[in-house]
Amino acid sequence: MLDIKFIRENPKLVEEKSKQKGYPVDVTKLLKVDEDRRRLIEEVDKLRSKRKEIAEKRDEKLGQKIKAELRSKEDKLEKLQEEYYLLIRQVPNMPVVDVPVGKDESDNKVIREVGKITKLDFEPKDHLKLGEALDLIDVQKASIISGPRFNFLKNELVTLEFALVNFALDTLKVEGFIQIIPPVIVNKKAVEGLGYPEYERGEGYKIEDQYLVGTSEHSIVPMHMDEVFNSSDLPRRYAAFSTAFRREAGSYGKDTKGIFRVHQFDKIEMVSFVNPKDDSEELKYLLSIQEKLVKAIELPYQVVEMCTADLGFPTAKKFDIECWLPSQNQYRETHSVSTTTDFQSRRLNIKYTQGNEKKFVHILNGTAFAIGRTLIAIAENYQQKDGSIEVPKVLQKYTHFSKIPA
Repeated sequence: MLDIKFIRENPKLVEEKSKQKGYPVDVTKLLKVDEDRRRLIEEVDKLRSKRKEIAEKRDEKLGQKIKAELRSKEDKLEKLQEEYYLLIRQVPNMPVVDVPVGKDESDNKVIREVGKITKLDFEPKDHLKLGEALDLIDVQKASIISGPRFNFLKNELVTLEFALVNFALDTLKVEGFIQIIPPVIVNKKAVEGLGYPEYERGEGYKIEDQYLVGTSEHSIVPMHMDEVFNSSDLPRRYAAFSTAFRREAGSYGKDTKGIFRVHQFDKIEMVSFVNPKDDSEELKYLLSIQEKLVKAIELPYQVVEMCTADLGFPTAKKFDIECWLPSQNQYRETHSVSTTTDFQSRRLNIKYTQGNEKKFVHILNGTAFAIGRTLIAIAENYQQKDGSIEVPKVLQKYTHFSKIPA
């Protein structure tokens, strides 16, 4: 949620930037409701003071009149407050000033390419052909019992998944991240506080009045709802492992083959709560950790900065890491990192102390490993001519084998 003071002082900017993100809003209507609300608050406060004075004078007739007028205005105020909070929650977070303006993902900006693109002296197989041939992936049986876009991971691929998990957690522990396994079901209050309209658009799985998380960030961030950090406790960083669930509404026909775009997947997520002055450096820091992890498993990748149209509702700035997939002859997204500035902390009331003041923290999040997509990248880049798959050296101490044999 944006600071209403900022909206009052920058109405045209808020409308322009909201439109650039693909969320047109009626700022004029919001400000009119805000003005009426503030005026009514003032009138209600005056009536309450007047009622107190009348009570002291024991003027019952006038007291009843004031009471009736107050009740009427309080009812109107309650309705205005509801309308105000509905309207202000429709305003997305503002992009950071240096975010490139764009109309869609084609306007995203490649920042750098790292590593040599994998050149194989044979026709590369995609991850599904490799996985089925080596008895590592079964989507057919999963589709029978769960439906499309589910899978069984089997045998050495299971070991490789937990190698990635342990490697990421070990790396992040050294960096001071608090390790955590969060719940994967959150309530409506948490979802509304996060500010992801995707849940209401049907991309989230709903169980009565609760939701399955789309990433562990969705339960980690609300964990500190209505709390106040001591400034000395910041930054507070979490490394969370969980299963995540997404309906992927609107993406039918895209990447439906194999395990690239699925309804259930495992993930290691980083979440940071920081002092606002450290936001920019924290974003760079989280990105540097992502690159450290990808470099360690020796995958070629590129870093991409998202344009305004490719930012989520609460996101102010975002980078993706895309790893090379030989079977597709292109880079594909495996990681993202972003800041939501104080947008989520305002909605969830998460603050920190600064002297005698309490201010809203900034909240950032980033992928350490989206396990399924990382397994895809490893399988395709490390495949051998005989159909086997080598294991990245850094993971071999966790797998205790160096190759998945053909």
